[in-house]
Parts: sequence; C-alpha cells; structure tokens
Amino acid sequence: MKIKHTILVGEPMGLFIADELGKLEDVNHFSFTTCGAELNVAIGMKRLGHDVSYMTKLGNDPFGARIVNRIKELGISTDLIQFSPEHPTGFMFKSMVTDGDPSIFYFRKGSAASTLNAEDVAALDFSSYSAVHVTGITPALSETARKAVFALAKIAREQNLQFSFDPNLRLQLWPDHQLMAQCINSLAFQSDLFLPGVNEAKLLMGEVEPEKIATYYLDGGAKAVVVKLGAKGAYYATRETQGYVPGFHVEHIVDTVGAGDGFAAGVLTGLEEGLSLEKAVRRGCAIGAIQLMSKGDNDGLPSRKELERFMAGEPTWRVI
Repeated sequence: MKIKHTILVGEPMGLFIADELGKLEDVNHFSFTTCGAELNVAIGMKRLGHDVSYMTKLGNDPFGARIVNRIKELGISTDLIQFSPEHPTGFMFKSMVTDGDPSIFYFRKGSAASTLNAEDVAALDFSSYSAVHVTGITPALSETARKAVFALAKIAREQNLQFSFDPNLRLQLWPDHQLMAQCINSLAFQSDLFLPGVNEAKLLMGEVEPEKIATYYLDGGAKAVVVKLGAKGAYYATRETQGYVPGFHVEHIVDTVGAGDGFAAGVLTGLEEGLSLEKAVRRGCAIGAIQLMSKGDNDGLPSRKELERFMAGEPTWRVI
C-alpha cells in the first residue's frame, strides 16, 4: 500500500494585496505574499499534517525565490519545482473590498508555469504518491499545460492514484467558452473526485440543481462529485450515497478568494484520514468558512487544533 502523499500541480504566483480600499489604479500601498489555487490547497493539507509535494515551473527571479522559500518554510516538498531562465514567475494584484469579490489583475502570460508539458509529467516517478490534485487553472495556461494535465489524469488511472479535480474557472485565461467547457468536462469525467461550484457547473453544463449536476458528471464517469453551494454548504454524491451538508455561519466576510481551495483541502484530508464523504465535506465547509474570515489567499488556513475548535463552535477558536 502506498504511503498517503499528494502531488499538486499548478502555478504559484506573487500576490500584491491592496492595503486600502479603492480601484487598483488608485491604490498606493500593497502587501506582498504568495498565492495560487493548488498552492493554497497544499498549504491547507500540510497545516493539517499531510504530506504534499508541489510540481511547477518558476522563473529564475525574486518572485520565484520568494515562493520557493515560502514553500520550504511550510515543509512542502520542492523536489518537483523547476526554474526557467527564459520565462518569469507570474504575479497578480488584488483589491481590498468590504462587500463582494475583489478585483484581480494578472501578470502571468508567458510565465514559466505555462511551459509545463506532458514530457515533464512523463519524467516523474509516481511510485511514492497516492493522489494527484489539480484545478482547471493549469490547463487554461497554455496548450502544453493542458496536455500535461491530461497526461496526469491518464497516469493516475494507470497507477491507481486518486485524481481530484477542482474546475476553479478563470474565464479570462481561456480563449473561448467552448474549449473551456470541453476540456474541464473531459477531465471531470476522468476524476475520482470532482469539486465544482454551482455557478461553475452552470457555465460548464447548464444546470444549477445540485442533484442534476452530480448525476451529469457521475454518468460521464466521475466517481464522486461534491457541488459547492456557497453559504448553504455543499451537496455530495456517488453511485451509492448522496446528501447535503450545511455550511458554517460567517458573521463578517473579509475575503472570498481561497475559500474554495480551503474547501478542497478539507475534503481531501478528510478522505485521506478515512472519514466518510459526508464528514470530509463538512470539514471542507468549515475550512472554507474560516478562509472567508481571513485576509490573503492562504494566511487563514487553520492548524488541526484551530479547525477542531472552530468545528466545535468555540467562540475563541483561533489559537494564540
């Protein structure tokens, strides 16, 4: 039996977060940190004590060095990270808001991560891994990155690795809607665990009813589907079981970005620990709620003790 160790593949970036309200072009001061959907999931899993490795390509620049240092500090393996002398590390800006989603502006075209390819995947030894997690952001980066993700899905099937997939749609990265839907749905059908949001599913297959969404992807080949319903929680389904899990109440939302990644980290760690799908989804809902109350894409991801206190309903659940 393989030791439980997850490989995450994606694009980590530098992140400039506005320190004041207003349009990005009017902001004078920013705080710098790191971000990236798969990186957020990796951090969430590691903080709960799980072994994770991160595969990507970074530029040979200060942003790339900062990201690697951050990953090492967290105890996440950097053995699968390559550096490119020709392509830069991507970065982005995010506005501060008091209501709704923040504005995002990317500088990632032609980034080192966009040069990921199927040959990079084929060169890996997967014998020490038990699971692979990716999002729909990576196949949107370039045609070669798209082929790399499909190669990952194929190897996962051949080597009996759990393949989990979160669509994490970024419409501005895709050349057209048809290609996006075709690619994302094809990967979803090959997944052991598919994690769409209800609004993402509407874009991908035209439905908003959780039961119909789950049935569509289960019929296509997915083994388990968890539909994220925002504040309402989530709906999960396999061929054998299904049900709704309520969300956790959040008094004040600080930042919506990263909540879905926290949700994924909760579900994945729960399943790795042998929890039922229902209980794993409940953990996902809890971490997603915690993320909503935290500034930054991954700064608020909880330790195990913090998670347990929050789920127990303790009013002072943050560990000082």
